[in-house]
Amino acid sequence: MTNPFSLENKIALVTGGGSGIGYEITRCLRDAGAKVIITGRRENMLQEAVNNIGDNVFYEVNDVTDLNKTTELVESITQKYGEIDILVNNAGINMKKPAVDVTDAEFNNIIQTNLTSVFALSREVAKRMISRKTGSIIMISSMAGYYGIDRVPAYTASKSGIEGLTKALASDWSKFGVRVNAIAPGFIETAMMQTAMNSDPDRMNKALGRTPMAKFGKPEDIGHAAVFLASEAASYITGVSLRVDGGNAIGF
Repeated sequence: MTNPFSLENKIALVTGGGSGIGYEITRCLRDAGAKVIITGRRENMLQEAVNNIGDNVFYEVNDVTDLNKTTELVESITQKYGEIDILVNNAGINMKKPAVDVTDAEFNNIIQTNLTSVFALSREVAKRMISRKTGSIIMISSMAGYYGIDRVPAYTASKSGIEGLTKALASDWSKFGVRVNAIAPGFIETAMMQTAMNSDPDRMNKALGRTPMAKFGKPEDIGHAAVFLASEAASYITGVSLRVDGGNAIGF
């Protein structure tokens, strides 16, 4: 019997795949059988990720915010590796700052990185998926898309946008065989999160205290969720936002 969770013979593109959650998504997709191409701005980090994960992982240096190169990126990857079956929009940035101190330029930079570039790349990849009547696009959202979290107004706005974009694109493209879903990580133990939490013990205690599983998640928890949503096991799932949060969203 065929394994519905297998990604054998699939080609995946993971933005920001060189570190943190993106790294583990890449590793998990590869372990499930996919050929994975990762992108990012820092070539040394991408090279290190490819070397550490091993076979069937490749990289392309790219800045997702340079929208003029989005079409070129998709065409280049397609020519080198084949048609993209899975897109994981993982690249993103954050900034913690009182809302009254956030400049227009800072706000727009986060929206450009976390939302505008996600739409642009999804659109270009979807054009080819639609013509082949198959594909899975996965957004990386955030619990910030569910909560009102102080001092991260631009990030929260961008992830709320991702939540809406996921539904809109799923409504638009699912009839062509292209599924669009999101993963909303809870508090996941990455270097970025640990730095943020260590500088704000009250927020760390609050986050942990309302998480029913009483622990923070691991990056591979997000990777395993991505494998599921990319696979045939999720063939009738589209337009959802899967919370991987240890119950944080329903904790009291």
